[in-house]
Amino acid sequence: MKRVGLDAADIRILSAVQQHGQLSKTRLAEIVNISATPCWVRLDRLKAAGFIRSFHADIALERVCDFTQVVVTVSLTHHRKADFDRFETFVRNHDEIIECISTGGGMDYVMKVVSPNLTAFQELMQLMVDAELGVDRYMTYIVTRSVKSSRPNIAKLVAASAR
Repeated sequence: MKRVGLDAADIRILSAVQQHGQLSKTRLAEIVNISATPCWVRLDRLKAAGFIRSFHADIALERVCDFTQVVVTVSLTHHRKADFDRFETFVRNHDEIIECISTGGGMDYVMKVVSPNLTAFQELMQLMVDAELGVDRYMTYIVTRSVKSSRPNIAKLVAASAR
């Protein structure tokens, strides 16, 4: 689906706030290469239109505490809307599940879980099974190290979708 109403300056603003988070009016204008007031007006318009969901910090969690990260694939027994809704409600209600995507193909969901340790992770998985969510099977993959974690290149995506 092509998004309308964004020009090159808007894309530069979105890219800048995605990469740097909240910036001063002056710094954002410097990065985007337009004057400060029009830049700030554009930023406000992009926020109001829902193009910017939130600002957040990328915390170096490994410097804060010990933790275990696990990727979990989940397949449900049945594929009715009520089954998906029940599972997704469980996911939304557990902070340890930091990411969950619905997929087509062999597995229904891929989740990223961060727990203090493996015992806490296993307790979460037992809670999921005990909740009778219709989980047919799940596979766990312990994360040993992060190779890459980044945001999509907005300018490149927009340019490719315009072709």
